[in-house]
Amino acid sequence: MSMNPVWYPPFAYVGYDPYAYPNPYLPVAETQDEEGMQLVLRLIQESIADERHDELFYDYLLSVAPSDQDKQVITSIRDDERKHNRWFRQIYTELTGQRPPEMPEREAFQQPQSYLDGIEKALMGELKAFEKYRIIYLNIPEQYRDTIFVIMTDEMKHASYYNWLYAKNK
Repeated sequence: MSMNPVWYPPFAYVGYDPYAYPNPYLPVAETQDEEGMQLVLRLIQESIADERHDELFYDYLLSVAPSDQDKQVITSIRDDERKHNRWFRQIYTELTGQRPPEMPEREAFQQPQSYLDGIEKALMGELKAFEKYRIIYLNIPEQYRDTIFVIMTDEMKHASYYNWLYAKNK
C-alpha cells in the first residue's frame, strides 16, 4: 500500500493571508455609485472619442497590408471596433438619457514608419484598451457587464491577431 502525499493548495502555509494585500484589479473608484458611474462615463467618452483616430489608423494599415489575408484580418478587427463604438454609444445613452457629447480627437493621427510599426502600435493599443475596459467592467451596472465582457474578449482576440500578423510579416 503506497501512501499518497497530502496535497496543500498553493499558499496554504501557516501565516499566509491572501486577503491581507490590496487587490490591484479592484475598481479604481471608491464607491460603486456616483464616483464609479462618473468613471465609467468618462472612460466610455474617451473610447468613443478615439473613433476617428482609429478609422484613419485602420485605413492606413489596410492601404499598406502586404496580402489579402492581412487585409481580411484587419478589416474584421476594424468592423469589431465599429461595433464596440456603437455599443458604447448605446450604453452611454441608456446610462445618461443623453447622446454622448462630441469630443475632440485625443491625438492627431501620425502615420507609422512602416506596416510592422503600425501592427506593433495596434497591438499595444488593443492591450491598453483591454485595461480601460476592465475598469469599466468593474464599475458598470451589472446588466451591462456581458456586453463589456464581449468587448474585452474581442480586444484580446485582436491582440492575438496583431501578434500573429507581426510574427508572420517580421
